[in-house]
Amino acid sequence: MKAVVMAGGEGTRLRPMTSSMPKPLLPVVNRPIMEHVLRLLKRHGLNETVVTVQFLASLVKNYFGDGEELGMELSYANEEKPLGTAGSVKNAEEALKDDAFLVISGDALTDFDLTELINFHKEKGAMVTVCLTRVPNPLEFGITIVDEEGKVERFLEKPTWGQVFSDTVNTGIYVMEPEVFNYVEADVPVDWSGDVFPQLMKEGKPIYGFVAEGYWEDVGTHESYVKAQADVLERKVDVEIDGFEISPGVWVAEGAEVHPDAVLRGPLYIGDYAKVEAGTEIREHTVVGSNVVVKSGAFLHKAVVHDNVYVGQHSNLRGCVVGKNTDIMRAARIEDGAVIGDECLIGEESIVQGNVRVYPFKTIEAGAFVNTSVIWESRSQAHLFGARGVSGILNVEITPELAVRLAGAYATTLKKGSTVTTARDHSRGARALKRAVISALQASAIDVRDLENVPLPVARQQTARGSAGGIMIRTSPGVPDSVDIMFFDGQGADLSQGSQRKLDRVFARQEYRRAFPGEIGDLHFPASVFDSYTGSLLRNVDTTGIAESGLKVVVDASNGSAGLVLPSLLGKLGVDSLTVNPGLDESRPTETTEQRRSGLVRLGEIVASSRAAFGVRFDPVGERLSLVDEKGRIIEDDRALLVLLDLVAAERRSGRVALPVTTTRIAEQVAAYHGTQVEWTTTSPDDLTRVGRDESTIFGGDGKGGFIVPEFSSVFDGTAAFVRLIGLVARTQLTLSQIDARIPRAHVLKRDLATPWAVKGLVMRRVVEAAGDRFVDTTDGVRVVETDGRWVMVLPDPAEAVTHLWAEGPDDASAQALLDEWSSVVDSAGR
Repeated sequence: MKAVVMAGGEGTRLRPMTSSMPKPLLPVVNRPIMEHVLRLLKRHGLNETVVTVQFLASLVKNYFGDGEELGMELSYANEEKPLGTAGSVKNAEEALKDDAFLVISGDALTDFDLTELINFHKEKGAMVTVCLTRVPNPLEFGITIVDEEGKVERFLEKPTWGQVFSDTVNTGIYVMEPEVFNYVEADVPVDWSGDVFPQLMKEGKPIYGFVAEGYWEDVGTHESYVKAQADVLERKVDVEIDGFEISPGVWVAEGAEVHPDAVLRGPLYIGDYAKVEAGTEIREHTVVGSNVVVKSGAFLHKAVVHDNVYVGQHSNLRGCVVGKNTDIMRAARIEDGAVIGDECLIGEESIVQGNVRVYPFKTIEAGAFVNTSVIWESRSQAHLFGARGVSGILNVEITPELAVRLAGAYATTLKKGSTVTTARDHSRGARALKRAVISALQASAIDVRDLENVPLPVARQQTARGSAGGIMIRTSPGVPDSVDIMFFDGQGADLSQGSQRKLDRVFARQEYRRAFPGEIGDLHFPASVFDSYTGSLLRNVDTTGIAESGLKVVVDASNGSAGLVLPSLLGKLGVDSLTVNPGLDESRPTETTEQRRSGLVRLGEIVASSRAAFGVRFDPVGERLSLVDEKGRIIEDDRALLVLLDLVAAERRSGRVALPVTTTRIAEQVAAYHGTQVEWTTTSPDDLTRVGRDESTIFGGDGKGGFIVPEFSSVFDGTAAFVRLIGLVARTQLTLSQIDARIPRAHVLKRDLATPWAVKGLVMRRVVEAAGDRFVDTTDGVRVVETDGRWVMVLPDPAEAVTHLWAEGPDDASAQALLDEWSSVVDSAGR
């Protein structure tokens, strides 16, 4: 006997899950509903099956193919238009006309004994046997009543309670003789229970009803879909579950990686090659699909998560359904009954309330509170560039495919035959992405100079030597799972805002240039990169007095690429040095704040015990450095800026210093004392670079360990700052603690507030209104200056749904009060 699987329905009640996926492919415990149906058919010897398809038919055909993987023979009957339950089977008449056949829905979960059903049909000599089951609430189903012999006496489609006369309902499973096709008109919509069966009964044809024992669930609503998952996990239905039951009710599929410190409270299911980190709690009736990543601190309870989903740290999923390829970012919350469609982005700390529907390809911005369904808005990135180039979680937000498109867009902004310099840090992720970038550049008629693994300042310097631009890929500082793709201009600096917008436009329009075969770019690997860098550095930065000073310094390379430059540099400087952590460590391409702090504490201990003049600790890519004085005490980054400013200004006695407007106004006092002046810039590094290129600029810094040494480079360079610092200390004959002690204490506090994109403009207008007659500086954001000199600055983040605030006063209490006052202004506008 052959079977017919009805797989053509649109599943409108299950949207948005069925907006981009046919209902029969919806996974129940990580296996499509229709696959459970096909396996049931095979179990009862029904190996030849015709599948009727209509809505998104190609997806069904592509998934199941000819049935070989299931050990079955599958063929397909395609409907050009909906033909109803009988019309669609009529469409497959050619394959079914020779013998009795079984009809079953491809989107109902059951474990009925089909063999018993077929035997009943044969024993009764029926033309049609309707498979029935008993349900507590028959309102959504067709009621069928049978006599003592099992002969059908009456049908009623979807009754009201006043019409309910039985609890036996039609499951949509039938055994039929081919004569039934004589009662179905071709190519017009016809239903079995509404059109065909009443006619058969009128003519007295033998229609029987078989009341089956077992499980049956019509997966037609979100509630029934979630219930079906729970029922499979509770073993209420006899279906196969892929994987291993590692403890009662806890199923883990092949290749899944579950940390021993994750809390699992079954019954639950974790799909193949999923990764569950330590500190995660997954509770009963949760289904985690294939290749899902669940980060530490996440909580999942009665959640159904489809394949390739990223669940961020401390996110909370309760009783919801999440479609495939969706990214749920840190601390997001999705409540009971909510459904998230395929390929959505749920931003950090956002809340999706219960029963909300988010349709496919949508973005919920960070901090948003969503209490109505999101249907029409399309998913798009408001800004490609952030503070560190294009940043995101590796293989979640930043994938090789994205890297190729980005590089292609960047190449399109340059002339054919131009040269681009590429570089990376020492992480495996950066290495993989750089290879994708190089291929895309070459395919766009761009020659590539690949530096491989070098410090960021070296990449910038080499880019400035004849390249049209550069690309550096590194692990995001302090975020091991994320990467930054940094784009440089022809001078090795970050792209200007105008160039970023141009790249953004090309990327958004996908207007990539492609080279003809004879135009494919070349790939070169420059030699002596480090010697070239150190030679240029020592020629341009004043090193007089170092060799004679007898200074001893301790240098911590942080197991990063900065250590690649240090051996030749320290030897040529003629300084007594002790280098720690010089080797590359692929497993630690960046450091968390805590790791960096503990590293500085260890550095301080070494400096104090070795009686060194000071210690420096580079970040892993050599862009920034932190200081420890001769007593082993850490000089905080904002304080280190003032120390270097004092040293430079005291020696030069003229010129300009480039500082972002968020810097303490103590810097203005220090600069003025030595006859120099401050040029205030925006917080953007490319603005600091712009001022750094001016001939009158003698120094620049951002208060976060980034220093500009204009005589050598206009960008942040930790190694150049280190060389300059040694020379200044050698010539001034003062210790860092002495310099630090003569500079007044600063009291600057910072706070970040979540602000939805839609109200950022309103927030800034309210801030200006609240300023009244006070002095307002709009160099970057809005800085409001009180009459007593205290100031507060409000700046919307260009890439995230956040507003930053800084406040400075004569003491911490005063700065805190100012910060609280203006935080309330921002909060009130954002509500």
